[in-house]
Amino acid sequence: MEFDFLEPVNDGIVKFVGALSSQELGSKVVFHTQDQFPDIAQINIAIIGVLEDRTNINMINEVNLSATRKKLYSMFPGNWDASIADLGDILAGDSVEDTYYALKKVTATLIKNKVIPIVLGGSQDLTYALYRAYDDLEQMVNLVAVDNKFDFGKENESVSANSYLTKIIIDEPNNLFNYCNIGYQTYYNSQEEIDLIQKLFFDAYRLGEISNKITLAEPVFRDADLVSIDLNSVKSSASGNMVTFEPNGFNGKEVCALARYAGISDKVSSFGVFNHNSTLAESVIIAQIVWYFIEGYHYRSKEYPFGSRANYLKYIVPLDDEELIFYKSDKTDRWWIEIPFESNGSNKLKRNTLLPCSYDEYLSACNQELPERWWKAQRKNAL
Repeated sequence: MEFDFLEPVNDGIVKFVGALSSQELGSKVVFHTQDQFPDIAQINIAIIGVLEDRTNINMINEVNLSATRKKLYSMFPGNWDASIADLGDILAGDSVEDTYYALKKVTATLIKNKVIPIVLGGSQDLTYALYRAYDDLEQMVNLVAVDNKFDFGKENESVSANSYLTKIIIDEPNNLFNYCNIGYQTYYNSQEEIDLIQKLFFDAYRLGEISNKITLAEPVFRDADLVSIDLNSVKSSASGNMVTFEPNGFNGKEVCALARYAGISDKVSSFGVFNHNSTLAESVIIAQIVWYFIEGYHYRSKEYPFGSRANYLKYIVPLDDEELIFYKSDKTDRWWIEIPFESNGSNKLKRNTLLPCSYDEYLSACNQELPERWWKAQRKNAL
């Protein structure tokens, strides 16, 4: 059984949680212990540790999530109704590929059962295993990475924390519909890599763009299936990472806002935080990122998948040679733009679909400016 790959939560953590007050989060979490395994049918969110970091040469400590768990379970929850379980840890396998296999099997089973895995690594190449978990779900995958790098590598290079994206792009079956990077820093990425992002019609937002207007990221997360956060995208003064010092990056408030956007998204079905050094200082920001994701989950509006569009206001914007159709939810005031179905053999979409967008993109269309994300989505669909 897939869950045999999971080791129970450390007894020390279970005892620590047992001493907490009934108001703290830990008292509301079901734990995988030596004596019991949570009933998957009764939970909405599953926390999993993956103790694998062999592909990240910058890590100096073995992966240990005890401090993160203590920080998280000592927090007070909001008025949440989500059922949360801590399923314990996946230990590093004999090879990295063994770890990938275990993580893929566990997360695939959870996703099929409508349980959202929150995966705490470990190195970020574990994102590849999360992506492969969607193989049996017969759907295209939208991946969003909060990262200061694109993590491309050479085609024949073995997968690592800094090259996993190449493996996602080239390996079969290729289920990747879109990749979006949030927060890349130009001096960490070659011009060749930046050009490749454009060539593949992927999306990328520089750190300054998002920091100046964090709401730019919300429509991106609304269309994501898998969200991966590299803790190196957070500046060291906020993350506590003094091992691989990062003077620039998101601050704590910003990365928690991004995690909340991911949680609010009805479409996000897996979430991970990676590339930390298992220090006490870093455990604080990781715990808060997870807390905000769960907080966002509580406020999901359940507007996806789309059924009837009767509860949406329809806006038609005529351009010179196009007619753009926008929808605005009368429930949340959020916006979508329609991507029309084109009947050709390579079409990746099976019908007209809605792409999340912002009110600003609607205003730009009214000023005869074609939204860039709409254009890229159409081009990818035709490939």
